[in-house]
Amino acid sequence: QEIILGVGGVRLLNELGLKPTIWHINEGHAAFLVIERMRALTKHGLSFEAAMEAVAANTVFTTHTPVPAGHDHFSAGMIATYFETHASELGITPDTLLRLGRTDDNGDFNMTALAIRGSRFQNGVSKIHGDVSAQICAQMWPGIEPEENPLTYITNGVHVPTFLAQEWHEVFERYLGFGWAHRLCDADFWHGIQRIPDQLFWSVRQSLKSQMLHLIRYRLTQQHFRNNGSEAHLDRLLKLADPLNPNVLTIGFARRFATYKRASLLFDNLDWLREIVSDPKRPVLFVFSGKAHPADNPGQDLIRQLHRVARSPEFEGSILMVEDYDMRLARRLVSGCDVWLNNPVYPMEASGTSGMKAAINGGINLSVLDGWWGEAYNGSNGWAIKPASVQLDEGRRAHEESVTLYELLQDQVAPLYYDRGDIGYSPGWVKLAKQSISTLLPRFNSTRMVTEYVRKTYLPASQQGRRLSEN
Repeated sequence: QEIILGVGGVRLLNELGLKPTIWHINEGHAAFLVIERMRALTKHGLSFEAAMEAVAANTVFTTHTPVPAGHDHFSAGMIATYFETHASELGITPDTLLRLGRTDDNGDFNMTALAIRGSRFQNGVSKIHGDVSAQICAQMWPGIEPEENPLTYITNGVHVPTFLAQEWHEVFERYLGFGWAHRLCDADFWHGIQRIPDQLFWSVRQSLKSQMLHLIRYRLTQQHFRNNGSEAHLDRLLKLADPLNPNVLTIGFARRFATYKRASLLFDNLDWLREIVSDPKRPVLFVFSGKAHPADNPGQDLIRQLHRVARSPEFEGSILMVEDYDMRLARRLVSGCDVWLNNPVYPMEASGTSGMKAAINGGINLSVLDGWWGEAYNGSNGWAIKPASVQLDEGRRAHEESVTLYELLQDQVAPLYYDRGDIGYSPGWVKLAKQSISTLLPRFNSTRMVTEYVRKTYLPASQQGRRLSEN
């Protein structure tokens, strides 16, 4: 697959007559393009060393995860089998080619190492991830301290027109003006969110939540009857998920069920959790969805654990696991949930974008200060779980962070949501949700992200590539 992507991709562009001025490798999967581009240059008379520098000059590499499984590596024998002809055409020995992907601690051919050696611009996808990646890849620049090596960061962003619910488009046009979509990065402009009347803001949020609950009920009904469940039991299961009365605090957790994302952190103290969800005056509904990789057995175990807790009598109806996670369900969840929960193991969350999608729709983030949230949280636009000391063992860290999570839910999140008085909604909640949109939408959108790629990498790479191609 990676040969088709990297080698085949270069040859396809050549067949189409397309001559890129910049090449961008996202993760190491396409890094074989470095070797294929070098092969083409050596056929035109360049030495191996000159071809390497010419290719690297206009190549950008973005690493997307600190998780080891995200950095592909292959045995020396496999590389020798598939790239024997390339080595010959490059005029080098197979061992020299293997060294392009070797690291100090492993004899395998590492695709991240190849991507770094074959590029002159490298970045992570958030500030924290950039620092972590600089440490992980420090051996690629042995003479430089990790904090001074060239691996920088460009934080991810989401495409606002795609992920912003249509209901907000209409409200924004009315209160911000028809040109709002052209001012996505203007932070001062987005203070105009405050002009939206609180009651209208709340009404839009409730409408989006009702749409989400309709879909959840439909999906859960299908699941339930497929498993031969009774109608009476289904009524108990859906007691809080009522689209006609969407006034229950609803907290969403939907993403890939990788172990470092810790979907089960919420279940660290079930007695405390029961106390939080069963308050008759302040009920809480948790909605989970997502999938595990077919080969990720620990991730699948997390889903089984979640199912067990959700089916227990004490949490039935308060914790819902919606199967068959797809884009339709994801859109409804990020636009409809009151709170978006994310509690990864610090610093394993490279960036995260689901929380950005929730934020632009007026959802409020409750997250570990990792990935994008580490630079997004300002103390008044959501809630933060400070990571426990990395000196502690994994179990102790999880316990301490779960305590913070329970305290936030019990002492801040639920009380603020249900502080409604006689007007039917919480002014403090609306204020926080508006603050979430106004501070996060202009910073974490794809317009800002692409502009930053152009300024930091694409323009310098194209200029550098042109200089080398002219000589």
